[in-house]
Amino acid sequence: MTSSPKAPGQDYAERCYRSSAGIGGGVLLLGLAAWLGGDAIVGGEGGTPWLALAGLLFAVPLIIAFTLRPAVWAGEERLLVRNPFRTITLSWDSVEAVRAGYSSEVLAGGAKYQLWAIPVSLRQRKRAARASARGGDESSRAPSDQAVQELNELAEQHTAGEGSAPTVRWAYELIVPALVGLVLFVVLAVVA
Repeated sequence: MTSSPKAPGQDYAERCYRSSAGIGGGVLLLGLAAWLGGDAIVGGEGGTPWLALAGLLFAVPLIIAFTLRPAVWAGEERLLVRNPFRTITLSWDSVEAVRAGYSSEVLAGGAKYQLWAIPVSLRQRKRAARASARGGDESSRAPSDQAVQELNELAEQHTAGEGSAPTVRWAYELIVPALVGLVLFVVLAVVA
């Protein structure tokens, strides 16, 4: 968990939850795509550079969407969930529960939203359970379970009444380039 700079009118800074493994993997995949795509663009012959450009236009937004983009911000008035292709803004009043089974999710307004930024690791849960059994320490928990517990506590603290409906915004800035890249790649592959 990291804290963002204090927002105006807030008593504390927003909490930001992100997957460090996702970010690391995304940076490595972008580097690999730049290396392979750059090599095909510079050293390719015929239609290869154009296929590489179309492939990069398709792959880079998807890599960003699934690795670098997911985040969950918990502020004083709202919970903001940024998933690969959409951003969900929830007032704390509308949050019914935050839970982690095989995936982390928030229940709000009669709907269920996945929290891509808080991955659940069954291995970490087993490790935490073994550590608490050995040491008798019940506070030992997996990172995803700790994050979910913190979000539930924040939801309980900020629940005051009737919440506003969740707002969903689609990430067209990632969807459109990926679709254009896919169409270009298919067209170029068929023509070549």
